[in-house]
Amino acid sequence: MNEEATSQDLRPPLLMSEEDNNRLSSLAGAIAKRSPLVARLLAEEVDRADVVPAGQVTAGTVAIGSFVEYRDATTGEERRFQVVLPPEADFAEGRISILSLVGAGLIGMSEGQSIDWPAGDGRLRRLTVLRVAPPPE
Repeated sequence: MNEEATSQDLRPPLLMSEEDNNRLSSLAGAIAKRSPLVARLLAEEVDRADVVPAGQVTAGTVAIGSFVEYRDATTGEERRFQVVLPPEADFAEGRISILSLVGAGLIGMSEGQSIDWPAGDGRLRRLTVLRVAPPPE
């Protein structure tokens, strides 16, 4: 039997709070015309996530507001940033929008998980979550 792996098969399981899931679903719909690729990818991630009440999202899981350290296997670079809603994004300050390709790719992932995710030029790159810290209270 010849089975081809789909991109969905290569993606790790995700965990997301009900609040993040609802916000991201709305955002994906709102940007569909302006950024169809990001909108489609984000909607796919929202749809496949295991959704739980906010208090049940485990430590080490990327959520809106989380500080994330990740490695890009293509470049070998490690980066750290905070995943934020679009109005709060400021790359120079280390805050990236959930509507960026990296933000959309890492949301819901846990420490140690990797994902093959498209870059802006269409090539796939492997992103690995190294560490996640919650937002300051």
